[in-house]
Amino acid sequence: MICNVNNIEINYEIYGEGKPIIMLHGYSVDHRLMAGCMEPVFNNSIGYKRIYFDLPGMGKTKAENWIINSDVMLELVIAFIDKIIPNENFLLAGESYGGYLARGIINKIANRVDGLLLLCPAVIADFKKRNIPAHIVLKKDEKLLSELEQSDAEGFNSIQVVQSKGIWERYRDEILSGINIGDDNFLNSLKENGYKFSFDVDSLDEKYNKPTLILLGRQDSSVGYKDAWSILDNYPRATFAVLDRAGHNLQIEQVEVFNCLAREWLTRVEEEVVNKI
Repeated sequence: MICNVNNIEINYEIYGEGKPIIMLHGYSVDHRLMAGCMEPVFNNSIGYKRIYFDLPGMGKTKAENWIINSDVMLELVIAFIDKIIPNENFLLAGESYGGYLARGIINKIANRVDGLLLLCPAVIADFKKRNIPAHIVLKKDEKLLSELEQSDAEGFNSIQVVQSKGIWERYRDEILSGINIGDDNFLNSLKENGYKFSFDVDSLDEKYNKPTLILLGRQDSSVGYKDAWSILDNYPRATFAVLDRAGHNLQIEQVEVFNCLAREWLTRVEEEVVNKI
């Protein structure tokens, strides 16, 4: 589906009905990353409207040259939310750069967000200042790598901590598929010149006191895990988990743990709603 926001045609998909959940994917991928990991969480759940969309320059949403920084990107995201679910409260899930934008939403309109999930969030915008471990592969699949195209093998080997045929297939379908159609010129320019917000995104007027889940990979060489500890005090209701055998694509390397913790987060959100009635 298409939603026109500020003359940009934003590609989006909605599954289910009920409480809205806004899903924000990371940098250079598209909505399929979030749909791939979040939809299984709702296999036995009803009452949720899951809203997935492609950020400008990613997936099927075209970029515009006036989107010069993350401040503008955040404004677009909030405008999209206002158009799709005007005046409604919602849940929010963000991965990597989407986790950075999600905290921007908390900074601006926290009163509308009834629960927050941060998956391997980018905490430090400056890539050179991130506290990250060196990349390591804990479970290598040489046979699989030998069967892939060289560029695919190199990309897969450079990011995945755990390798298997099943993980490759999800990486190919949910991650690489988006990367392959991203607007590289736009993304490179934004990354170099406007990735960081002009404001301190983690300076909140009030702590975000609603059910939160922060998931990090112990071997994440993209955003790391140590930097996230610095924002934990902003989220008094947060479960904070650092998973071993997990890199930046934690959701496809630690599937069972991811699903379990995501469902437990939803349970806490539901209990919060019941307690208010």
